[in-house]
Amino acid sequence: MTQQFTPIEKIKRSYLPEDFTVTDWASLQPKFDELVARNIDSKDQLEQWLRDVSELEAVISEDACWRQIKMTCDTTDKTCEEAFTFFCMEIEPKMKPYGFELNKKLLASPFAKDLDTSVYFPYLRSVENAIKLYRDENVQLQADMNLLAQQFGVISGAMSIEMDGKEYTMQQAAKFLQNPDRRIREEVFVKMANRRLQDKDKLNDLFNKLIDLRQQIAKNAGFYSYRDYKFRELGRFDYTVEDCFAFHQAVKEHILPLQAMLVNYRKQRLGLDVMRPWDADAEPEGTQPLQPFHSGKELSDKAVEVFNKLRPYFSGCLQTMQQMHRMDLESRKGKAPGGYNCPLAETGVPFIFMNAAGTMGDVITMMHEGGHAVHSFLSHHQPLSAFKEYPMEIAELASMSMELFSMEHWDTFFADNKELDRARLEEMERVISVLPWIATIDKFQHWIYTNIGHTNEQRKQAWLEILNEFTTGVVDWTGFEDFREYSWQKQLHLFEVPFYYIEYGIAQLGAIAMWRQYRQNKEQALDNYMSALSLGYTKTLKELYATAGIRFDLSPGYIKELADFVKPVLQDMGVK
Repeated sequence: MTQQFTPIEKIKRSYLPEDFTVTDWASLQPKFDELVARNIDSKDQLEQWLRDVSELEAVISEDACWRQIKMTCDTTDKTCEEAFTFFCMEIEPKMKPYGFELNKKLLASPFAKDLDTSVYFPYLRSVENAIKLYRDENVQLQADMNLLAQQFGVISGAMSIEMDGKEYTMQQAAKFLQNPDRRIREEVFVKMANRRLQDKDKLNDLFNKLIDLRQQIAKNAGFYSYRDYKFRELGRFDYTVEDCFAFHQAVKEHILPLQAMLVNYRKQRLGLDVMRPWDADAEPEGTQPLQPFHSGKELSDKAVEVFNKLRPYFSGCLQTMQQMHRMDLESRKGKAPGGYNCPLAETGVPFIFMNAAGTMGDVITMMHEGGHAVHSFLSHHQPLSAFKEYPMEIAELASMSMELFSMEHWDTFFADNKELDRARLEEMERVISVLPWIATIDKFQHWIYTNIGHTNEQRKQAWLEILNEFTTGVVDWTGFEDFREYSWQKQLHLFEVPFYYIEYGIAQLGAIAMWRQYRQNKEQALDNYMSALSLGYTKTLKELYATAGIRFDLSPGYIKELADFVKPVLQDMGVK
């Protein structure tokens, strides 16, 4: 596997004119009509037809992605919101019936059986699944659902608090929770909690509307619950609902004790008799919060340096993105919350969006999204857009593994060894603590969508029961029970991408396995990593994980094995 970066090129068009841009449905429909009507008389003609379909999909996808990127970068710009809304309401719904016809045409072709199954199998399996799920009556409902889900970003993006006469977004305010002054932490936590509670009814109403739409979509497709429909729609061919339940149980048994070790260690370092919610990210008195960078430019420059120490190929990816202005890193009012790497199917160079405020968490996010970006670059050579639409279980493996690989080189951000140790411990706290939270959110989603017609009160009680199941019990929430009852509302995935969350847990376990492999043989682990990511979605999940040198396994025994690897690492960091 080469370690040198070679610039990737925008896909050359052969079906569409180079100057073609997406404006309205009228300009696109003739292309879809031609593809549906075209005669295919040989395997070569079928493969050319697939390339033409792929080219059209890539052009439309990149246009749609730019509309979403621009809207999330500035939720106050009505022009950007209208452009995104126009695509969701006037273009995407009209494309879906054609997508269904194109899928049927592919599977009906007598030459489909001649396609190389060693490459095409996952794609053909997904096409067959999409045909089975498609319903005309769901097209408009899905458009309505996607549009409605964007309101979560609008509501959350408008949230801010005031501190010392200055306004802070919720992402910016979170850095105060690391302040060694406990009074400041408490003041900020209370303000943030109260601000979130102001919109609890608005978010509950939004969520109820989304649930109703989702359940109707499932019912139309012949499913009793949206949970069962969504498992099929997400293409979860390699694991089941029962595997998810086994994951929940294994996390509770083998990962929660590690989290308890970490929380108690922080409580001990803080010298506290009682740990409160505003103490979870704090450092002892006299210890200043980590300040790894001061601007988005500094963050991206240092990320390039870290990636270069791992492999020049990785840094080449980020440098290309810098040169093409495909990063928006700093938090500001009016910007949507969260962070993402958005693949751009035609040009191949993705876009990183995040809300950096100068914290260590931002460094981790940059490493994470940088891993996604590397995946986009490595898979760009795949001949069909569909081959680059890989499942989240491998996409998140790319990003989470990069976090752990990069830890060795975080001295780029921290000249002081004590600060470097603190940063690495913070990453380990995140790696471990996210697994019980993932189990909590995933189990909650199973409850939501299999308890059809539940009330807000029933949902609140179910949330508390599940939350308590995956909580260490070290933190005292007295006086903030109401905030805790609605703490699920801060989870973007519940509103925007339902059931897309356990993928993080599966990939986090995979990343721990990749890190174990990396500590044994760095170059081999990085070779395996690049080999797996370059395959896109031309292999099954189990095959992709095997190429990466690890197992796709949710069993309690395997999770215990990984927990047993992590425990001595934590002990070496001083965690007892």
